[in-house]
Amino acid sequence: MTEIIKTGNLTFSYPPDEGKEPVQALKGVDLSIVRGSFTVILGHNGSGKSTLAKHMNAVLLPVGGKVWVDGMDTSDEDLLLEVRRRVGMVFQNPDNQIVANVVEEDVAFGPENLGVPTEEIQRRVAAALKAVGMEDFTLHAPHHLSGGQKQRIAIAGIIAMEPACIVLDESTAMLDPLGRREVLDTVRKLNREKGITIVLITHHMDEAAMADRVVVMDSGSVVMDGTPEEVLIRVEELRAIGLAAPHTVELLHGLRQDGFNVPLDALSVPECARAIAESL
Repeated sequence: MTEIIKTGNLTFSYPPDEGKEPVQALKGVDLSIVRGSFTVILGHNGSGKSTLAKHMNAVLLPVGGKVWVDGMDTSDEDLLLEVRRRVGMVFQNPDNQIVANVVEEDVAFGPENLGVPTEEIQRRVAAALKAVGMEDFTLHAPHHLSGGQKQRIAIAGIIAMEPACIVLDESTAMLDPLGRREVLDTVRKLNREKGITIVLITHHMDEAAMADRVVVMDSGSVVMDGTPEEVLIRVEELRAIGLAAPHTVELLHGLRQDGFNVPLDALSVPECARAIAESL
């Protein structure tokens, strides 16, 4: 399978405060994201996960090493527009991405800036709103919507630019449980039905369980990388870097310590319940 995003020995440091040393946020990160995959990047605050995300569509540029999007060097200014056409970003606060007073105008903003013809914009806006389940809100005012609905409108705005990949940087962090579920259902659908590559930056372990792959970062480096079943069962290692395993895994881990013969990789609630029932 082909790569959509690749980093090679990626390093990045933020400018220092006066009289202080630079803060190195990324330390030689080597990572490859396969086209059509769903990858979750986990880490506590300050781990470097959001800094890495911002390199994926050239919001930030490497201090050292390289980032390639579809083989394009993100440091090449002549390729910047094309890089951002391929990889769209959805940020934490949807209010910061809403630029218009009507939903359809907000979704049309990105394609308009790309110079897409009017008729094609109309087609893309309708398709994008349908893809996120917001086609009935075309003429609504975005500021009257719930947090989850606003975030789905922000995602629709990215979809309308027809990217190959969408990076969501803590996009569920400010949402209530219903809003989180709306956004996660939307990105899973886009991945499965449209083949859009998804990179989800989060600290919610339950969100990681739905991915194809989980990458864990700590202190600017990748410290774990594998399937959810491989990574999320490493309870003690996760705790050591300030992360808790999913509630199901924590429960199963506790039961194993008490002598129950249960697997740790029963990640979902039904799987966990079945594993416990079978052990009794």
